[in-house]
Amino acid sequence: MKYRKLGSSDLLVSEIAFGSWLTFSSAARRENAIACVHRALERGVTLFDTANVYGRGVAEQVLGEALAGIKRDSVVLATKLFFPMSDTDRGLSRAQIEKQIDASLARLKVSYVDLYQCHRYDTQTPLEETLEALTRAVRAGKARYIGFSEWPIDRIEAALAMPHVEQFVSSQPQYSLLHRDPERALLPLCARSGISQIVWSPLAQGVLTGKYAPGAPVPTDSRAADDSMKGFLSPAWFEPQVLRAIQALRPLAQQAGLTLAQFSLAWVLRQPNVATAIIGASRPDQVDENVAASGQVLPADLLARAEKLVGDALASASKPNVT
Repeated sequence: MKYRKLGSSDLLVSEIAFGSWLTFSSAARRENAIACVHRALERGVTLFDTANVYGRGVAEQVLGEALAGIKRDSVVLATKLFFPMSDTDRGLSRAQIEKQIDASLARLKVSYVDLYQCHRYDTQTPLEETLEALTRAVRAGKARYIGFSEWPIDRIEAALAMPHVEQFVSSQPQYSLLHRDPERALLPLCARSGISQIVWSPLAQGVLTGKYAPGAPVPTDSRAADDSMKGFLSPAWFEPQVLRAIQALRPLAQQAGLTLAQFSLAWVLRQPNVATAIIGASRPDQVDENVAASGQVLPADLLARAEKLVGDALASASKPNVT
């Protein structure tokens, strides 16, 4: 496992992080989830990412159980807040930040988190109030650093210009070969501002593993077959030409000595502003495969061919059919 500095912080994080959105949100999966966390630790993963809303607290509880007995300073714990925890508890107000960080710490069974992230931007709360409350959480020792996920560019810029508050050190965007939007404005802004990316969905919700074959039924055990999990799957990714392009990536991955999933993760990690890519796993062997992407350097010609294959397919998929 290789490690990278997280923005302007003093945190070193593993290039592959372990996330708990889907794996942990069902209590019935608890035992297997804990086994995956332990395998990730064995493989050198240090960053574990969760959120209060995942399973309405279940993910944090299970992660806390999985990390019990692990030396606290050997892991980087990151959690998030914003989405509803009840009919009345949501957002990034002063009251919510104070309430939710205490609840998260209790579920995780720790006295502080290394990174406390705003899961989305809260249009109902003044930015000043949010940043002042986050600053108090840091100065009270409940969080070491702060980050955000999927914020509008102008709101990031406004936060960076605000004096006398803690500065963000991380951004958590969706980023993959199938979703390159962050390259336009987010990555350049963050690179100038001491903010690193903690990428979610680097495998495009599993599409970049090649599990979805063109013309074949969707696997019954896949996210695309589960209404509760497929919200972030773009219909364009399932257009025949896009699925064919993904299958055409396999020979390129083989030339690099990698699986398609490892190749796709290595593509994300080629970006210097990316500190880490979050993986999920339902089995320990999936952890083994994904962590092997760390430290892989893809030849420039393979990168260019992969980007053209996928880019051309997505451009074709976005064009309306003319009859």
